[in-house]
Amino acid sequence: MKKVLFVLPSHDQLGNSGHKTGYWLEEFASPYYEFTDNEYEVTIASPNGGKPPVDPKSLQPENQTEYTKRLQNDKDAKEKLENTKLLSDIYSGDYDTLFLPGGHGPMWDLSEDKDLKKIVEDFYNDDKVISAVCHGPAGLLQAKDKNGNSILKNKRVTGFTNDEEETVKLEKTVPFSLEDRLKEVGSNFEKSENFKPFVVSDGRIITGQNPASAFLAAKKVIEILR
Repeated sequence: MKKVLFVLPSHDQLGNSGHKTGYWLEEFASPYYEFTDNEYEVTIASPNGGKPPVDPKSLQPENQTEYTKRLQNDKDAKEKLENTKLLSDIYSGDYDTLFLPGGHGPMWDLSEDKDLKKIVEDFYNDDKVISAVCHGPAGLLQAKDKNGNSILKNKRVTGFTNDEEETVKLEKTVPFSLEDRLKEVGSNFEKSENFKPFVVSDGRIITGQNPASAFLAAKKVIEILR
């Protein structure tokens, strides 16, 4: 049985806006079921362990999908989400692939977490598949290859775009522009229409632009690992 490590944020404050954030439910739910339905064993970790914060907006009725509804009645999945492992306790050698869902939370903590930096670098150096969706690629920004270059240098990647950030009116709230930062580390950033499914695969790095891309990103991981 192949093993996938999901990493979710522990950060729950949307800057100084007074609003809450976290991970986006659909970006966890649809990949989770794509992996488990294909008989992958899923482990979930976060910087602080325990229950990671979910973005309250992702719980609103208009943002529910067949996968988020399935999650509500899944005792095993909910128990895993209540009791995520500490990132500092994770040994990357135990897993076949890494998946970073988005939501705005990762922009604050996963973009700076040193344990995640090491995990990503270990996966990369072991030639394992790394995938990240929406704001999840923030968790890849620190990682370097053995020559000290960004693991994203000269790689085709995508992520939540400046246009999408402006559309949700959070471009002044986020700590940095994800699109700009991905370009700064030397990646070849690509994008499609706002909020439409778009996945980019370059070698063993797979990225998705937005929530609508999460399921397709997981599907691509499974294709590659087959």
